[in-house]
Amino acid sequence: MSRSEPGTPFPDVTGLLKSAIRTGIAVCFAEGIRRRSPGAVVNALIAFGGASLPDILERRCAVEFRPWQRIYVETAMLTHAVGMLGPYDDIWWWDNLTHIHSATVLGGLIHVLSRRLGVNPEQRVITGVATMGILWEFMEYIIHASSRRLGLEPILVSYGKTDTLLDLVSDLVGAVLVLVFGDVLLGNLVRRENG
Repeated sequence: MSRSEPGTPFPDVTGLLKSAIRTGIAVCFAEGIRRRSPGAVVNALIAFGGASLPDILERRCAVEFRPWQRIYVETAMLTHAVGMLGPYDDIWWWDNLTHIHSATVLGGLIHVLSRRLGVNPEQRVITGVATMGILWEFMEYIIHASSRRLGLEPILVSYGKTDTLLDLVSDLVGAVLVLVFGDVLLGNLVRRENG
């Protein structure tokens, strides 16, 4: 149980984690401003928006996220924002981690939508994650090349062909994880309330 009952000494762990994640993203935003890093600032703003995704979906789609699902989505946003402050450059596996994490969030969304529509999610999850991964890599390359040409600091960085290939493989690993575990871990988002 994530929420404490009135009068009990246990804190709302989910609320504390959510606050910590939002604070972490805010710190990334502030640090991006301090460093004068447009990439860190823009990506922290995007992370704030992404961290609101569970709230938006709950209001508009009549679903209720489990506490761990909410934290999982929000953590994906935090790891990306933190990455822009150095881990993408300094920790070889950070990029793979964020791609797998983000791919499971996107793949999970596609999986849930497919199940709610009564269709098999397998092809849709793989195709959707692969397509978005390719589009992301293309956008990353265009933004990086254009920024360099204009003499600006890029908000996204392309590290070359090998990195792009590893990013796409990581995306597919995330998609496969969704196919293996999606029905068990996301069933509460598929079931519709009667009435």
